[in-house]
Amino acid sequence: MTPVPKISESEWEIMKIIWSDHPITAEHIAATLPDDIQWSEQTVRTFITRLLKKKAIGYNKEGRTYHYYPLVSEKECVKAESQSFLQRVFGGAADLMVTNFLEEAVLSEQEIEELQRILTEKKDRKGNTSTGDKG
Repeated sequence: MTPVPKISESEWEIMKIIWSDHPITAEHIAATLPDDIQWSEQTVRTFITRLLKKKAIGYNKEGRTYHYYPLVSEKECVKAESQSFLQRVFGGAADLMVTNFLEEAVLSEQEIEELQRILTEKKDRKGNTSTGDKG
């Protein structure tokens, strides 16, 4: 399996558009950027070139027009970035990361219940695998 390329913060903006709408032209990417991002079409093309070199995106050429599409999934990139962040900031300690976020976050009752459900499922799965899951 090919490793997931390291994508910069600016390249993420381009990738989010490509993941949500592809194949897509550079002109359409530039027009689709959020209002707070004021990049010229040339800047967009620079990021596209970088993403092509990283093999994060591919293209089909129709006449003089290039249509770009993702070569890596958003899920793969989010997972790789999450693992990188966890390692860089928390030394790989997921419990420290979760604790830090939970101490700072304002959560609704529904969000708290969802977190409890996820933790309960995780605990139940761990319990099943540690007992051999013979049932």
